[in-house]
Amino acid sequence: MDMADKKNLLESVDARTRLAGSNKMEILLFSLGTRETFGINVFKVREVGRTPHITKTPNMPRGVEGLISLRGNVIPVLSLVSFLGHESVSPGLGKTMMVAEYSKRTLGFLVHEVDRIIRVDWERVKAPETVLAANQGLITAVIELDSGHLVSILDVEQILANAFGEAIIIDIPPAQLSEDVTVFFVDDSVVARRKISEVLDKLGVKHKHATNGAEALSRLQAIAAHAQQMGKPVRDEVRLVLVDAEMPEMDGYVLTKHIKGDVRFEGIPVIMHSSLSSEANRAMGKAVGVDAYVAKFDAEILADTLRPMLER
Repeated sequence: MDMADKKNLLESVDARTRLAGSNKMEILLFSLGTRETFGINVFKVREVGRTPHITKTPNMPRGVEGLISLRGNVIPVLSLVSFLGHESVSPGLGKTMMVAEYSKRTLGFLVHEVDRIIRVDWERVKAPETVLAANQGLITAVIELDSGHLVSILDVEQILANAFGEAIIIDIPPAQLSEDVTVFFVDDSVVARRKISEVLDKLGVKHKHATNGAEALSRLQAIAAHAQQMGKPVRDEVRLVLVDAEMPEMDGYVLTKHIKGDVRFEGIPVIMHSSLSSEANRAMGKAVGVDAYVAKFDAEILADTLRPMLER
């Protein structure tokens, strides 16, 4: 694929936007100079091009190659090979750079080569098994293509945490609650689940969680059924649901549609919490009925969004 083809594919924003709520996603496939194929959600990729001149700077974390100026903005550039520890790959920078946006932060990711964009059903995106533990938890999902070939989806949130450290949770005032309150949240990233739990603990609320959309729907339906058997409203069991946007097996948009379409969950707000922070993604969340959209990861903003909904 030449650079012109890559540019044209990444400009198909309107077509990708129509995928919201369809439980489909588009993945940009790339390689790191090994036989493995990796993928990244196209929504997170702003552009793809040849690796530019990178300015080396002192005291950069391991895997951060330096800085570049991109249309007036200075952004860090990370070598994905360094994080995945592929010692068999010859030294040197990847010849291709993907510019991506995560949690309001723009970064460059060096890769060996970008292949093509594929469209897949989220239900075909599976959580990784323990055989992938060698990648230090940096694989958040696996897709098996019709050819039988496997594509590994990187946990970029974990990579960023490894490079720059996890967000520090400042003192968050507890919510003013007159009774015990439980929040149900779902996120496929280990880092995100840990930070969400910290925020909820500081707010003083109980919490339950799931690691993908399909698991979340199953657990929420079980909670609703139990509440009905006990003759209680579901709101007594779950006061609020916090969902990630992209997750294996079922994305947050489809999960939200299921929740909002079930009368048992009436009056229970659904908050979307995602590293997909563009206005287009906010609009997609609104279209499926989310009550608020919070970009990852700002603990104070997350707490300020949740607090009034929990204190009702």
